[in-house]
Amino acid sequence: MVHTRTHTGQKIYECLSCGKKSPKKSRIDGNIRIHTGEKPFSCAICDKNFTEKTSLTTQIRSDTGENSLTSHMRIHTGEKPFYCTICFISFTKKSSLASHIRIHTGEKPFPCKICHKNFTLKSSLTKHIRIHTGEKPFSCNICNKNFTQNSTLTSHMRIHAGEKPFECVSCEKSFTYKSELNTHVRIHTGEKPFSCSMCNKNFNRKTNLTKHMRIHTGEKPFSCAICNRNFTQKGTLTSHIRIHTGEKPFSCTVCGKTFTLKCLLTRHIRIHTVLKKKEILMLVTYISQVPQIKTLSFFFTELQSEAFACFSVDNI
Repeated sequence: MVHTRTHTGQKIYECLSCGKKSPKKSRIDGNIRIHTGEKPFSCAICDKNFTEKTSLTTQIRSDTGENSLTSHMRIHTGEKPFYCTICFISFTKKSSLASHIRIHTGEKPFPCKICHKNFTLKSSLTKHIRIHTGEKPFSCNICNKNFTQNSTLTSHMRIHAGEKPFECVSCEKSFTYKSELNTHVRIHTGEKPFSCSMCNKNFNRKTNLTKHMRIHTGEKPFSCAICNRNFTQKGTLTSHIRIHTGEKPFSCTVCGKTFTLKCLLTRHIRIHTVLKKKEILMLVTYISQVPQIKTLSFFFTELQSEAFACFSVDNI
């Protein structure tokens, strides 16, 4: 009788809360539990509770034909009854296998309605949509920075915790992100996987290749809002802005003189080193009065002149 109703379309059982109808009483009973919050089926291992044992609920995103408790139990048992016939990887859920198969077939059934890019997984489409909407639903409770993905927030939290779980086996240096470790390892291996298609120069980072390509294309995407001058790199623009603001964040610890660029400070520091050597040399010359020392003193004359010249230049 119950089976016959699937053909006739007769739905004699109705949920009084939402009006949903079904030919099976068990489905309406399960639907009622959604409204009441009742979850009578409990996992004996972790005490997690479920609404239904034998049929799907509207809350379970599954088209596998298996009930939620049975699927959940595989987490504890490690059972993976669904396997790929192409690469033999096994899965706990039939839906996971179906998603995996698309890697082999190249099927991307989830299109973005805005830019028409297609995705293998619905979850990937959901994440992608946030690029267009600007939605960042995952927020850091420490600095209030927002993120589009929960995994990105998890990685970000390591900054506050000081956690650096990714360690280089060559030098034992640790990193917050795995991507940072992967890039760092190339220092030891000498690997430069990113190649310029125009001059065949290789780089260990994709960002360095991107910057390099602007030499060939002439692209200068970073523009000064004050004088409209354009630059190939953001760092160069940042340094340029200091000409307008007068900011000099790099300070000499010896004499207190400040500079707009770190390279100018580095060059300036050499002045103190040169002058110190000169003072020592003059003292030795005075004490010993050895002719050879005078020859060495002449060696520093050019450096001394350059040092005094640098002091007279207003390094902006």
